[in-house]
Amino acid sequence: MNKITGRIKMFLLEARQEFKHVNWPTRQEATHLTLIVIGISLGVAVFMAFFDYLFSYGLKAII
Repeated sequence: MNKITGRIKMFLLEARQEFKHVNWPTRQEATHLTLIVIGISLGVAVFMAFFDYLFSYGLKAII
């Protein structure tokens, strides 16, 4: 049990050290990138909805 506890402690210490090396984005950068992701997601959703409607309409016309 002691060996496992030591390994967990070492992992947590190393993880803490790694977090010090992370270059966190500023609030403005995070907001900007979030808006880009939302915009692209909405664009892809509209694109897929259009083709879904188009294929559904084509299938109904065939049947």
